[in-house]
Amino acid sequence: MGKISSTATSGRDKAYVHLRENVLTDPELQGQFLKEADLAADLGISRTPVREALMLLVSEGLVELIPQRGAYVPAISGREICELMELRSVLEGHASRWVITEQRVPADRMQDTLDLQAAIRDNDDPESARHFIRLGTLFHQQLIDAAGSELISRTYSNLQVRQTLAGVSAVCRAVGRRNAVCTEHQDILDALVAGEVVQAQKAIDEHLAAIRDVLLRT
Repeated sequence: MGKISSTATSGRDKAYVHLRENVLTDPELQGQFLKEADLAADLGISRTPVREALMLLVSEGLVELIPQRGAYVPAISGREICELMELRSVLEGHASRWVITEQRVPADRMQDTLDLQAAIRDNDDPESARHFIRLGTLFHQQLIDAAGSELISRTYSNLQVRQTLAGVSAVCRAVGRRNAVCTEHQDILDALVAGEVVQAQKAIDEHLAAIRDVLLRT
C-alpha cells in the first residue's frame, strides 16, 4: 500500500512541477482549457495524478475547474499585474534595506546569475525565453532569501508562476526587452553593492514599472 501511495505521489509531483514550470508559464495557454489525457500522455503517467496536481493548482488560484469543461487557465488581468508588481516592490524593497543594513548583499551569487542570464541568446524560442526569465526570478529570489525571513522567502517563491508568465510575456512582446532586463538587474545590484538604499528601491521600482508598462500597453 505504501509503495502505491508513493508512486501516486511521485506522479502527482511530476505533473505539478511540469504544469507550474512549463504549462502555466506559457502565454499562449492563457484563456485555454487543459486536457488531462494530453497532459498524462506527455508525462507518461495516468490521468489520476494529473487531476490531483490540477487540484493543487486550483487551491493556489492558478487554475479554475469549470463544470462540464475541465481545467481552465485564466488570463492574468491588468489588475493582477499591477498588484503583483506592487507586492514585489514591497518585498524586494524590504530585502534590499535589510541586506544593505546588515552588509549581507549576496553580490557574487546575484552577479553569477545575472551573467548566466545575459549569456542566453535572444531568439524567438519560447523555452529560451522561459529559461531567461527563470534566471531573472532566481536573481530576485537570491536577494529575498538573503534577508533571512523564511516566511517572506516562501511568499515570494509562491509568486513564481505569475512572475515567470509576466516576464515571458514581456520579453516576447517588446523588442530589446532582454537587454533592458539585464541592464535593470545590473542597476539593482550596483545599488545594493554601493549600499544605496534609496537608489536600490528606485532601481527595483523602475524595473517593475517597465515590466508592468509593457504588459499593460499590449
